[in-house]
Amino acid sequence: MNTKTARYLIFYGCFLIVMGLLGYLSNPEKAKTALMSGGTFGALSILWGALGARGVRWSLPAAMTTTGLLAAVFVWRASVGWLAVLDGHAEKQFAAGLITVMLAASIAMLLRLIMPRKTRRAETAARV
Repeated sequence: MNTKTARYLIFYGCFLIVMGLLGYLSNPEKAKTALMSGGTFGALSILWGALGARGVRWSLPAAMTTTGLLAAVFVWRASVGWLAVLDGHAEKQFAAGLITVMLAASIAMLLRLIMPRKTRRAETAARV
């Protein structure tokens, strides 16, 4: 993993922590899981970024797996949230919006993690 991608991963981890905190602050009685999951996955992303910056090779597949699984969960949670909003539960709109923003960030991070590999393969193929 190159250092630029590692920095993006660290930034993404910090973003997840902040979003988890915002989710918790929006509804402290019911949103403790937002704080725990944002903190856990944010810390993991920061760890993958730090290891990637040091050249640890397995940090890239770990980051891709974690971010991919997280994006899948966000697709599910955003769908449930927006369906609840459409069903008349306007109080779910903030959470659904927050999850949608985290989904967009996860997809962008996944693309960032995948693209350098494709570029490297294309360069190798061009040399042959």
